[in-house]
Amino acid sequence: MVKVIHNSNCSKSTAVLEYLDENGVPFEIIDVMQDPLSELEIKTLLKKLNADVSHIIRKNDKLYLEKFAGKNYSEEEWIKILTENPSLIQRPILIKGSVAMVGRPLETVKLFVEE
Repeated sequence: MVKVIHNSNCSKSTAVLEYLDENGVPFEIIDVMQDPLSELEIKTLLKKLNADVSHIIRKNDKLYLEKFAGKNYSEEEWIKILTENPSLIQRPILIKGSVAMVGRPLETVKLFVEE
């Protein structure tokens, strides 16, 4: 089972869900806009990604550019910001057991689900 951190307004995220569905890969959707991740969930996700929080921040997002760009926040502060502003989280993010990956480009998703 693959868990997909998803935003229904994101075409790349929707494309990954379509790929999984078309290829019979069982998945569970975690819609971060409907059900934002908690601080603990984000910390757990970062461990599975083996990355720091900067890896999952959408730095080209309008909200980021207007409110957060150029400011120095700690890892803990960013995690809190992401819980309050889930649209800033990269998507899709796929989780399979103890590992996760940002689901772009689609070719890497194919490799991830086939492993």
